[in-house]
Amino acid sequence: MEKFVYLNNLFDIYGDLLTEKQQEYFKEYYFNNLSYGEISEKYQVSRNAIFHQLRIIENKLFFYEEKLKIYSKKQSINDIINLVDNEKVKRVLKDLL
Repeated sequence: MEKFVYLNNLFDIYGDLLTEKQQEYFKEYYFNNLSYGEISEKYQVSRNAIFHQLRIIENKLFFYEEKLKIYSKKQSINDIINLVDNEKVKRVLKDLL
């Protein structure tokens, strides 16, 4: 479950860097909860092609985060925001994220 949530967070940040087809496959599998077989039928490709593409997509998302570290920086900033006592300042900082 942790990997699922992490990948969804990475997709929110880096999804636009994927091809349209990769975005569709990711959404079908992770958002719409379709199986490899269901996705392969919908897009008229082999089940193995879907499996392979999803591994490529996951690796790309991990690579982007490894290089850019946007997600980890965002998490660090959220941790710092949680240390702030002033609620108004907290809201303003969260809005910036």
